[in-house]
Amino acid sequence: MTDWHFFHGNGTQLEGVEEKLKKLEPPPWRRFGKHEDIPDDKRWDKLMKLVDENDKNRIRGENFRISPQAIDVINAVNAAIYLRRPLLVTGKPGSGKTSLAYAIAHELNLGPVLSWAITARSTLQEGLYRYDAIARLQDVQQNEKQDIGKYITLGALGTAFLPSVLPRVLLIDEIDKSDINLPNDLLNIFEEGEFLIPELVRRAKSVEKDNSVDKGEFTVETQDRDIDVVVQGGRVRCYSFPIIVMTSNGERDFPPAFKRRCIRIKMPNPQSEALKAIVKAHFQDEEQLFQDAEGKIDGLINDFLSDKDKNTERATDQLLNTIYLLTRDVCPESEADKESVKEILLKSLTSND
Repeated sequence: MTDWHFFHGNGTQLEGVEEKLKKLEPPPWRRFGKHEDIPDDKRWDKLMKLVDENDKNRIRGENFRISPQAIDVINAVNAAIYLRRPLLVTGKPGSGKTSLAYAIAHELNLGPVLSWAITARSTLQEGLYRYDAIARLQDVQQNEKQDIGKYITLGALGTAFLPSVLPRVLLIDEIDKSDINLPNDLLNIFEEGEFLIPELVRRAKSVEKDNSVDKGEFTVETQDRDIDVVVQGGRVRCYSFPIIVMTSNGERDFPPAFKRRCIRIKMPNPQSEALKAIVKAHFQDEEQLFQDAEGKIDGLINDFLSDKDKNTERATDQLLNTIYLLTRDVCPESEADKESVKEILLKSLTSND
């Protein structure tokens, strides 16, 4: 039987995964744009170059590890890919919610992650696009005639819905911090797979006879650095629905209408073996050090996991910081100093000290 997994959570890129993804048919009710909507340009090649230039995010995806026993998370990601549905990922701080998006992008070779960090002031339009009306007014006053597309910049959400054969990975981080209306505002684009830019729609209908209006084509900036795209008639419609990872710390509930359109999953707290795999992945360039200090690392992992019955909360990066500092050639020498540093770095996130 053919393996149905696209995502395995082990940092490995499977050979030919892009071609497999291209051939994946969506459910009939999740079909959006037409193949001819996809422009014949070099945008995807440029995206691959951006991945190579951003080592930090690439390494973040490579180093992500999830225990094979966390089968619910692995299955949820793959179900979201097959069903073209957004993921709503909850879990404690440091459980890997945000890194999951980078891991998916890495394993499926889908280019840089588009990231939208949510605050209480975030709006749907902010995620879709920004129109710089002031800059346009200033240019008009100085008799500088520019294509209106110059003043439009697509946000992370808007960029993710540009038509392409392969899906983009979009991270909507900490959506539980949003205004109460934002989750419901997202439902339309999640269901329809498209949105309009009214400023361009109006311009496309204008009676002016310049070439850009005749064709209804506008070149706009995207969230990807130095990559512009052509938008036809002010309408953006996806072909392949993006892989959307929405993270939540569980600080609020969401409307049933929003939840039923998502694949929901809770990230497990990594245990000893999973933590050891995570540490080894992050220290893969220092394999000898990892071997020499294996006993010390095991002890720090045990300390990290201690007091769980007292609802102690710690994030994985606290463990990585502690291991890095206490396994260097230059590190605190006395046992008292080592213990002090360990207590400082592994302090519970629920502590007010």
